[in-house]
Amino acid sequence: MTDFSLSKTYSPLSSAELIAKEKSMMDAARFEHCIGVSQTARKLAQLNGYDEDKAALAGFIHDYAKQVDNSEFEAVIKSENFDPDLLNWNRAIWHGIVGVYFIERDLKITDPEILQAIRRHTTADTEMTTLDKIVFVADFIEPGRSFPGVEEARKVSFANLDQGVAYELSHTLEFLIAKRARIYPKTIAAYNVWAAE
Repeated sequence: MTDFSLSKTYSPLSSAELIAKEKSMMDAARFEHCIGVSQTARKLAQLNGYDEDKAALAGFIHDYAKQVDNSEFEAVIKSENFDPDLLNWNRAIWHGIVGVYFIERDLKITDPEILQAIRRHTTADTEMTTLDKIVFVADFIEPGRSFPGVEEARKVSFANLDQGVAYELSHTLEFLIAKRARIYPKTIAAYNVWAAE
């Protein structure tokens, strides 16, 4: 089980309270995914000279709002003055960008670096901090993932975090294009930057 004994640094909630709140927001499979992302984020932080505890916490809470009801997302977008264009998208985009509202409200986490990493984990961005990249990549390669190419993604990401970001963006765009799905503009812009790295 993941322990966030240092969660007090970022939230007034105890480790046990934070874990309980997270568990109450999602099904068992999603909770296991969050544990896997947390563990992978810790490993990536260690490899990249970043604060392991902060990365592990960000990884753990990245999907806090993933299973929030669509109507609740829509209400928050309207009431909290988010970009109205978000209403043209869906939970895949919302749970990162709008998800930070629920994290601040429920988990009392206001650290700007953690919130930004969660905001960007669904879309990436043209400029990303080390923590942004860690959470983005850890979500993609955590041990529960089993898509074709995941072992290559892990190998690339553990060797070079920037190349891991590029690999993930390329793979994600291929997947979305194959499904003829709409692609969030920021993700295309991110790909154009990171693919050239």
